[in-house]
Formats: sequence, C-alpha cells, structure tokens
Amino acid sequence: MSESGRMIDFTPSPELYPFESKWFESTVGKVHYIDEGSGRPILFLHGNPTWSFLYRGIVSRLKDQFRCVAVDYPGFGLSVHPDGYGYTSKEHAGIVGELVDDLGLEDMIVMGQDWGGPIGTSVAIERKDRVSGMVIGNTWAWKMDRLQMRVFSRIMSSPPLQWAILSRNLFVEPMIPLGVERKLSREEMEHYRSVQPDRAARRGVAEFPREIIAADSWLEELGAGLPALGDKPLLLVWGMKDFAFRPKVFIPQWQSHFKDNVLVELPNASHYIQEDAPEEIANAIAERFG
Repeated sequence: MSESGRMIDFTPSPELYPFESKWFESTVGKVHYIDEGSGRPILFLHGNPTWSFLYRGIVSRLKDQFRCVAVDYPGFGLSVHPDGYGYTSKEHAGIVGELVDDLGLEDMIVMGQDWGGPIGTSVAIERKDRVSGMVIGNTWAWKMDRLQMRVFSRIMSSPPLQWAILSRNLFVEPMIPLGVERKLSREEMEHYRSVQPDRAARRGVAEFPREIIAADSWLEELGAGLPALGDKPLLLVWGMKDFAFRPKVFIPQWQSHFKDNVLVELPNASHYIQEDAPEEIANAIAERFG
C-alpha cells in the first residue's frame, strides 16, 4: 500500500467547527480527527458522504463530560485520499482501529450512524474488552437483506449513477438536504461540499453505496459477531422520519441483539440525526452513560 495521497485544502469555520484538528499517521497516510474534552471516551463514526463535521453539535455539548473523538475516514473530510486504497468499509474499520489503539482508548463508548454503524461495530467487536457501551442511530451491522436497499445499491453502482456521484456530487447536493428535516445553511452545506471538490475526491463516496452488496461477506461476519457485544448497554437514538432506515424494521433488529437497550425516538429527525437533533442525542448520551 502506498502511503502517498492527496490532502484536501479546506479550513473549517472556527465558529461552526470550534475544534483543534489532529492528525494520525495511519498505514495509509494522514487521518484527521478531533479529540475534545476529558473523561470517558466516546468514539464518533460518520457515514456517507459526511465527516466529523456532522458531530459538531454533539461534541460541543458533551466535551465538558466526556472525551470526544471524531474521525474522518480516508477519502472523507480532511483525511488523506490514499493511492492504492479501496475505500471499502472493512478497510475503514481497520484504519479506525489503528487510531483507537494509538490513542489507547479504554472504557469507550462507540457511536455510529449510517456506515458508522458497521464500521463502529467492527471496531467494537475486535476490542470488546475496551468497550463499555454503544450508541446506534439509523444504521445496521449485518448483511443487508432489505430489497429496497439492495436495489438502491445496484442503481447507485450503475455507470450513469456513478458518473453522477463523481461528476455532479450527487450524494452531497440533493442527498444531504433530503436526509435532513431542517434547512441547512449555505455555510453548513459548503462544509460538506468543499471536502469533495472534484471527481478524484469523491471516490470514497462513490464506493459506499456499492458496498451495501459488495461487502456482503464482511457484513455477514459482522452480524455473526454481534453476540460478543450483547451484554453491553445500548442506546438507540433513531430519526423517525428516515426514508432509508425505517424504525419499525431496524430498531427491533438492534434490540434483539442487546439485552440492555434504551430507545430514544427522535420524532423530528430524518437520516442525518446529528444535524436534526444534536441536543436530544447529547442529552440521551449524558443520561445513559454520564
């Protein structure tokens, strides 16, 4: 694996993202993360096509009580876009695991949403003795058997839609606003847009929808490994207006794997729950794990 790669030239707004950027020298190059506050660590993992910016409202509210670590996967946010990297979910989980080990995180809570669910669950299973709780929202961690999602994967993997993702930034321009109930400001949208300025920068974003099917075997292994976390306390924070991860389908599946589970419904949140309900999510985490 080459350790060279492209870095994105973008400086986040200190008002919107008032955190110190840190860098980890992973096996594929520089990975960007923030590490704010002190206390019990929480590892925050994003999905597609987002980055640690997504968690700004939650981190700002929790950093007085917890050590908040939010990472950008390679090819996302301010992290390197490595040469020779496949941008698969399994690879991302490996890189996040490297960071967790380098930081020596213990007694940690792992939060994942969208692709952060499988990635975070993988990291947690491999380090189950160092995990003391899970926070899960609008995601999954097993082979995806929902026809709607498999059709979505096939459509998004087709040449015309791959072209639209790479050339027209399809996942940022219509998809983020479609997945948020409130209207994002122009500056907020710019923080998602600017870290994917061209085709080459969007390879990771284009790969994730293919992974819904392409990662079948990895996701199947992940689902088989879920019992290893079954005795951990689980907090479910669910956007009830999500068009993809429908509450009646996915919530019972999570509850079936974790005996000690608490559900907090977010009635006014869609898919990107961190944008719609940061205060409710932070309050729920503080109540469950504080």
